[in-house]
Amino acid sequence: MEFHPQPRPGTPRVWAFPAPERGRLDNGLTVLRSHRPGQQVVAVDIVLDAPLDAEPEGLDGVATIMARALSEGTDKHTAEEFAAELERCGATLDAHADHPGVRVSLEVPASRLPKALALLSDALRAPAFADDEIDRLVRNRLDEIPHETANPARRAAKQLYAELFPAASRMSRPRQGTEETVARIDSAAVRAFYEAHVRPASATAVVVGDLTGIDLDALLRDTLGEWTGDAPRPGTASPITADDRGRVVIVDRPGAVQTQLLIGRIGPDRHDSVWPAQVVGTYCLGGTLTSRLDRVLREEKGYTYGVRSFGQVLRSLPDGTGAAMLAISGSVDTPNTGPALDDLWKVLRTLAAEGLTDAERDAAVHNLVGVAPLKYETAASVADTLADQVEQHLPDDFQAQLYRRLDATGTVEATAAVVNAFPPDRLVTVLVGDAAQIKAPVEALGLGEVTVVTG
Repeated sequence: MEFHPQPRPGTPRVWAFPAPERGRLDNGLTVLRSHRPGQQVVAVDIVLDAPLDAEPEGLDGVATIMARALSEGTDKHTAEEFAAELERCGATLDAHADHPGVRVSLEVPASRLPKALALLSDALRAPAFADDEIDRLVRNRLDEIPHETANPARRAAKQLYAELFPAASRMSRPRQGTEETVARIDSAAVRAFYEAHVRPASATAVVVGDLTGIDLDALLRDTLGEWTGDAPRPGTASPITADDRGRVVIVDRPGAVQTQLLIGRIGPDRHDSVWPAQVVGTYCLGGTLTSRLDRVLREEKGYTYGVRSFGQVLRSLPDGTGAAMLAISGSVDTPNTGPALDDLWKVLRTLAAEGLTDAERDAAVHNLVGVAPLKYETAASVADTLADQVEQHLPDDFQAQLYRRLDATGTVEATAAVVNAFPPDRLVTVLVGDAAQIKAPVEALGLGEVTVVTG
């Protein structure tokens, strides 16, 4: 019998987040491209400088309605015709508004990219904003709001933002508007917001996928290059201030069998040098099923299916005026709300007193850095991250450098960052649950003033 030699492992290749090529069209549109061989579904993200701060007073939600209306007809196609043309391309087109701006995302097979880019160009260049379509989108949005209010996690987030930020700040109010403000929106308001903020000179197109055989320069010139507009208006961002005095707010839900909890404060954004260490430390605290919070609240005590800690960028600016939401979220059964919060605070205090272990740090870095190649398998995931960097005014190599900095973060550094991120006496706690059952046990914990709100 002949035995073949045992295969030998090859030399592992060092992975790095894809570096984009940067360019600009004659109309001022910035273009970032990343050729990804084998990715036959191309992702195109358009980043528009139309932040929620720019919404007119009393019209919160107009950015969201405008974003949704971009695919509801153009000067060439009705809404139905536009949808049919996208289907013929095998393409999907989505848009949403958030604090940094409006994002329009296209995915399409590479072979049909020319047609899809032409449709995208039409949507940006000449959206119809027909009265009946805007009215329908407004009604749809008004129908969504009661469902969001009924959702404990969404209701907790709404309350936390209202607690942290002053009432005059746009961040204190729902991203997609309230029933009162959305009801005021009409096609004239949508068009006015579009004309004030949507223009190529202040936008960026991110194109990611297998571009083999595609003359992208010519294709962009013939599609998005036809989009014209005035020079961008100088924008001003209001400073971010937050009230993180330790306190508890209970949103009363009589009869609730579970309590939704959201605990948070405002911290540094990605421009701050502490960000990598904060990512590692926050992951050690509650980034996965084996993190500290889950080991205690889920595995040892059985209070919950899972509790997570995270950092979410709200606005990131190069002048250091940005901020991120640092939060812990999860749900527990109603009778154990008090004990669960007590144990959660014990975890935070123990962390501050004893620090993280090297094993926790090593597991976190291994998971964060090791999973990166899988996280960015699709063109859409790469495009989304590049678009995030554009919105947050970060350098093109930020994500690649971030993984190197995560890998270099030590245990002491990660400990300091997470302890500073979640000081036990500077956290605002929102509980959505049955106030009659949970108020007294929570007050006994001494986490700060406890108030009850309805709705």
